[in-house]
Amino acid sequence: MGAHALDPGLDDLAASARAALVREIEASGAWAADPVWRKAFEAVPRHLFVPYYYVGVLGGYERMWGEDPDRRRRERWLRGAYADAPLATRVRDGELLSSSSQPSLMAKMLTELAVRDGHTVLEIGAGTGYNAALLSYRLGDDLVTTVDLDPEITDSARRHLAIAGHRPAVVTGDGARGVPERAPFDRIIVTCTLTSIPRAWLPQCAPGARILGPLATGLIALRVRDGRHAEGHFLHTPAFFVPLRGDTPPEPEPPQLDGLPHRARTDDLFRFLLTLTAGRLDPYEAYVLWEREHQPTRERFGVTVSGADAWAWLDDPAGPYAWPLR
Repeated sequence: MGAHALDPGLDDLAASARAALVREIEASGAWAADPVWRKAFEAVPRHLFVPYYYVGVLGGYERMWGEDPDRRRRERWLRGAYADAPLATRVRDGELLSSSSQPSLMAKMLTELAVRDGHTVLEIGAGTGYNAALLSYRLGDDLVTTVDLDPEITDSARRHLAIAGHRPAVVTGDGARGVPERAPFDRIIVTCTLTSIPRAWLPQCAPGARILGPLATGLIALRVRDGRHAEGHFLHTPAFFVPLRGDTPPEPEPPQLDGLPHRARTDDLFRFLLTLTAGRLDPYEAYVLWEREHQPTRERFGVTVSGADAWAWLDDPAGPYAWPLR
């Protein structure tokens, strides 16, 4: 049947489910600063980009797909495709390799990207192609580039995009190295978790470009001054993504939190601080700082890139609290 041809009757279900998702994102306020994104989410059918996905079950994952012989399971697949939730789309040996992000978080990130007509955008992490389709709807295919390390992922993203009527540049390569042949970029959006800011991106940016991506369970928004300098603050929004694979340092081991108060161990902002300062502060030092600074929110933290150096900081790039990024 194929992901683009639904059962009779399921077209109506897809339309109503997509409309419900748009209303849910609207209520979240995700695109309040740029409501033009509502039109993109109304126009681009998410189910075309997730012909199958996996849901967690006891002991592993269960595959949901649009060509399941059981109509009730096809309906369940379709409803799940329009849930405001991340969907696991590629699993290998029990490891999650790729996913379709939560739509309301995608809307928030696209809004925070602050694109304007005529901007060129590089997406790091092609995933299913859904995010690239939203960008292409807003800006046009010629201005959008998406890159992923895995040729299976880029091949499927390219197919999904074509079915949906979009043909941005889909590149197979190491996202940490960018796509220099398509530069310069006015915006870079990252849909996989970073451990630092790849230096190769900055020379591929136009002056004043914006880089937005997940770092340390938060979203960092950097303004690029030139090919060697960028700086910016974290947004308040928490964010959890599949790690960037390729030419990047490995993620640190999770810290041992034995002996710390329960309220700190379970606090989202304390975990953010621990992740951001991993390998630089031990958990007790991080806890002392967290208490001394009145449990700082994400927006008080930022990142500076200057040549070969990059560091995270609290309140002031030149202040007393700064930690090198790997």
